[in-house]
Amino acid sequence: MKKIVLVDDHVLLRNGLSVIISGFDDYTVLFEANHGKDFIEQLDPGNLPDIVLLDVTMPVMNGFETAEWIITNHPSIKVMVLSMLGDERTIIKMLKLGALGYLTKDTDPKELNRALNELYYKGIYFNQLLCTNLIHSVRNGMEEPNDEYQILINLPEREKEFLKLLATDLTLKEIAAKMSLSPRTIDGYRDNLFEKVKVTNRVGLVLFALRNNLIQL
Repeated sequence: MKKIVLVDDHVLLRNGLSVIISGFDDYTVLFEANHGKDFIEQLDPGNLPDIVLLDVTMPVMNGFETAEWIITNHPSIKVMVLSMLGDERTIIKMLKLGALGYLTKDTDPKELNRALNELYYKGIYFNQLLCTNLIHSVRNGMEEPNDEYQILINLPEREKEFLKLLATDLTLKEIAAKMSLSPRTIDGYRDNLFEKVKVTNRVGLVLFALRNNLIQL
């Protein structure tokens, strides 16, 4: 069973969401939390969720703080944002803090199911909302490059190829097969790029590739 935790201070919405997710094949809701601090207090290190569905605006400990805590303390947990906010700055900030997908609360249950499956199996979820806001971010210069040109021109061609494939819906295992490389080699490419670009997740690498015109969404 794929294990989900819901972190949202809107109790009625959260309870309804729990019922919907429990109706999806092979999904179970471990627990619900009112805010980040409540989530941390309930979290069992011996029974971690696969995915946390996280609101942004919450009392006590908001979504930004919670996402940062999760990626620092339990990086294996995948964070999907589910929020009323769909503005560019919020989305980009949550991605930088480690979120691997972003949905608004008016999302259809079928899209939610698809998003959870893609996040679980492929490690990332890109929808039209994300694509549009990432493009706007790049065009508006919200993400300022930091010696990125020098990083780019020194990248081996195979690492550039790997970066381009990261922006697809392929898993790392599928990317390895497509590049005729072992999964261990692909993990090495990923870790090397994390170090070079100074990011900690796949979305950060995709943002780098977007800023430097290696890919177009």
